[in-house]
Amino acid sequence: MKHGFFRVAAASVPVRVAGCDYNTANICDALETLAAEGVEAVVFPEMCVTAYTCGDLFHNRTLLDSARRSLREIAEFTAELPACPLVAVGCPVEVCGSLYNCAVVIESGRVLAVIPKTYLPNYNEFYEKRWWSAAPERSGEIELWDGGGQVSFGTDIIVEHHGVRIGFEICEDLWTPVPPSSFAAMEGAHVIMNLSASDDLIGKYDYLFSLVRQQSARTISAYVYASAAHGESSTDLVFDSKLIVAENGTLLASNKRWQTGIQSVIADVDIEAVIRDRMHTVSFEDCRRRNAAVPYRCVRSSHSSALEPYAVDDFMDLRRRVDSRPFVPADDSHLSERCEEIINIQVAGLCKRLEATRCKSLTIGISGGLDSTLALLVAVRAFDILGLPRTGIIAVTMPGYGTTGRTYRNAVALVGSLGATLREISIVDAVNQHFADIGHDSSVHDVTYENSQARERTQILMDIANQTSGMVLGTGDLSELALGWATYNGDHMSMYAVNSGVPKTLVRHLTRYFAFEMDDKSCRETLFDIIDTPISPELLPADSSGDIAQKTEDLVGPYDLHDFFLYYTLRYGFTPSRIYLLARTAFDGEFSDDEIRKWLKVFFRRFFSQQFKRSCLPDGPKVGSVCLSPRGDWRMPSDASAELWLAECDRL
Repeated sequence: MKHGFFRVAAASVPVRVAGCDYNTANICDALETLAAEGVEAVVFPEMCVTAYTCGDLFHNRTLLDSARRSLREIAEFTAELPACPLVAVGCPVEVCGSLYNCAVVIESGRVLAVIPKTYLPNYNEFYEKRWWSAAPERSGEIELWDGGGQVSFGTDIIVEHHGVRIGFEICEDLWTPVPPSSFAAMEGAHVIMNLSASDDLIGKYDYLFSLVRQQSARTISAYVYASAAHGESSTDLVFDSKLIVAENGTLLASNKRWQTGIQSVIADVDIEAVIRDRMHTVSFEDCRRRNAAVPYRCVRSSHSSALEPYAVDDFMDLRRRVDSRPFVPADDSHLSERCEEIINIQVAGLCKRLEATRCKSLTIGISGGLDSTLALLVAVRAFDILGLPRTGIIAVTMPGYGTTGRTYRNAVALVGSLGATLREISIVDAVNQHFADIGHDSSVHDVTYENSQARERTQILMDIANQTSGMVLGTGDLSELALGWATYNGDHMSMYAVNSGVPKTLVRHLTRYFAFEMDDKSCRETLFDIIDTPISPELLPADSSGDIAQKTEDLVGPYDLHDFFLYYTLRYGFTPSRIYLLARTAFDGEFSDDEIRKWLKVFFRRFFSQQFKRSCLPDGPKVGSVCLSPRGDWRMPSDASAELWLAECDRL
């Protein structure tokens, strides 16, 4: 294991029915290739040594003796590999006069364990009880061949390899109401390997696919599945290799179906993430205490301990996708579904708040920027659902020192096209008077200069809400909350913060989704121009050309990076070092290592120092797995020290 990642593979080989020598040669060829790829554990299909479809030949001594010789040959072959992975192959094993359908686990020249199949299907096309016995309740030790030594046998076995604990189940086991892998996971297995021989029927693959993903999610584990391939008997059934690797509900790898020859899929599963999620999901441990009836035995390989701590510069070529925008689905169809879901959550939350307060009026500050635009669009949909006139939405534009013509025009045009009520109130005279009152030189563009404008705007919104018996709708987003990029008791405050669960990288996509849904061409064009406008609080005067001079990402850093840091800090609790390593992979060619290090330190410094703003946030709907509500997901002392995190950033 390296950097907390464990490289696994699911593999299948062409087989001949009862052709053990042919099958074994293909298994060894596949192993040689996978070992060269740095695979640390690989699973082959059920009964791959003999083929699954041997029928009554399974009770023939010739086949059983050949299968045993093949196991020995595979074990001896692994001893010759320079970097031997843990190997699980399917084979019939005779124990005390009974024949079992088994997963045989091999590493570095020796058999570590034999795990029999727990549940035997005996319905429809399956007749397994004709040949095999179900796993016995008692476990123990067996000898596979003379001089081979004692080998652990039973279903209560977890194998530890490179510090990773691996459980095994076989085909039908997964399809039962309570799969054995559920118990193995509760007893500490981080990875589940399934040796399968699942025939192909219409619609079966989709169901199987969802089953694998769901079991990986239910057990908070990595699930590695390999099913029988080309060469199985087609007398009554057809088998197509199905290779799947899933991690906690997420697909990491799968093969292209209906191919011949040796096939494999490789993925680096995140053991550190699995461990963190189990620790965080306390009901996982509660379930273990209630249901763990029999303690599992841990069989250790010759490489059972984890590797030494890694150096930051010593990074592996990850065999998994690290998405640079973890909040944004990469697939357009999924993105549309996600946008609609998020918008519905926001709208439902706002509708409930309006009903509870009996407000028929909303006041919202409109700047011509993304956040206020999204909040306005959500408000419009909520009013439509509740049957309230859109004129009850009081959209207030408040030009100040930094307001540009572009944002002003977009704000006015958007409000008009949506049918909301527009009010324009310049804050310049009021802020100038305030500067005179407190003795501030208006030529000094410091934090007082900026925050005075933000607080003046908030006061206006609050007072208009009082005038109209309404409430102020907040516009700030999740990313701004994480960085504290809001003026305390200024734009930081509202009666309901509808965007508080939405990260900045997703705000743009939500606004674009609304734009494509618009029938009004002028409204759609305005939204697209807002999307293309640089992100800015517009608190400093425009440049000589009248364009935005104060660009947020020049000051606080790229939101693409900050949202990435935020996701892995809150979702998984990763260290700065690990986040940096993942960011180097995700943003390769987009941001330099120096840029990533610089903004990572800014992120942690701001994240800690600005907690006091999050401790008194207004209410707002949670929309995803990452949330900063002090009443819900995130409880952090406002005076916590960032020293450990910043020191680690410095060591990068």
